[in-house]
Amino acid sequence: MPDALSSMPEPGSAADVVRTWNARADRYLRLFRDELDGKPFDREMLRAFAGRVGEGGRVYDAGCGPCGHVTELLAVRGLDVLGIDLSPRCVALARQEKPGCRFAVMDQRDIAEERLDGLVSYYSLHDQPKRDLATTLTSWAAVLRPGGQLLIVAKEGTGDEVINDPLGGDLRVYWAEFTAYELRTAAGDAGFRVDDCTVREAYDDEIPTRRIHLAATRGAA
Repeated sequence: MPDALSSMPEPGSAADVVRTWNARADRYLRLFRDELDGKPFDREMLRAFAGRVGEGGRVYDAGCGPCGHVTELLAVRGLDVLGIDLSPRCVALARQEKPGCRFAVMDQRDIAEERLDGLVSYYSLHDQPKRDLATTLTSWAAVLRPGGQLLIVAKEGTGDEVINDPLGGDLRVYWAEFTAYELRTAAGDAGFRVDDCTVREAYDDEIPTRRIHLAATRGAA
């Protein structure tokens, strides 16, 4: 009979994302339900993204989490947005929090939809190994139409390993951080034109790590 350790999914795999986020979704919601209220820079970046996409544009909020706040902000700005997440618990909570928005259980690394007008990744890259970054961005490029818009928000750093959950508790989670150079390079290699890459300092109530905001446009097929 396999022991608990041998039955654990591979760190950073899709199954591992489901395991960790099903376990932490309720706590995350309590901590971050209203996080955008105190992040004017983030709100402005999301609004600018919505403006570039244009009203009615079809957009995925990739790795929407349990709060649904990014999905809602984009919907209010006139986008046809779907929040997607691998964790069924995250999707269930997001539907409760934002009943006027749409959410679905889906792997952001394996999106079947084609010809989206935009995609947002708001802190959704941290759960997967950095070696998967190129594949993930290539898959996003495949579902965005030429001229489609991409917005990535990620924590700056060099971490790429299993650590104690930064949110507290006894959960072990995969945690990857990125440099602006890594994100710019991966986006360019995947067929995106990087339009802006801004690094901001952490707000007082955030984990003290700088944040990278990268805006890019899907090139011609």
